[in-house]
Amino acid sequence: MKPNLHPEWHADAQVICACGNSWSVGATVAEIRTDVCSKCHPFFTGEQRIVDTEGQVDRFMRRLRAREDAIREAEERRAAKTSPALALDTIDLPTRAAKLLAEAGLTTVGDVMDLLSEKGDDGLTDIKGFGLKALADTKRTLRAHGFVLPGDEPPAEEVEAAEAA
Repeated sequence: MKPNLHPEWHADAQVICACGNSWSVGATVAEIRTDVCSKCHPFFTGEQRIVDTEGQVDRFMRRLRAREDAIREAEERRAAKTSPALALDTIDLPTRAAKLLAEAGLTTVGDVMDLLSEKGDDGLTDIKGFGLKALADTKRTLRAHGFVLPGDEPPAEEVEAAEAA
């Protein structure tokens, strides 16, 4: 057998409970401290009480609040990304399309969406120099940012949420 392999054995190790009760046992450490023992544990005493060590309920509630806050912040960020008031220069439109839309007085996503809902694709292609490629690029960019264009089917999650409400 290897020498010094086993820990030191204490035949008279003291066990001390938080309630003040103590007794001796054999152990590898000289002193053991515990929160509950057979003298104070509700199972042995018949007493009905909740043992809340280190505020487990408080920690759970704090984690629950943090989770709810994180979900709410994510919803706010998602809503801000798809806000009609979002400026067109913040969504990475192709330079030519962005320039033509700005010259036509369309500065926000809401302006483009209104024009599309009123006049359809012709509303944008009637802008001088704004062709089908610029229209396709603009629509692709808006969809990539989460916008639902007039005439598009809304995502399945939104349909399910609307039906549930």
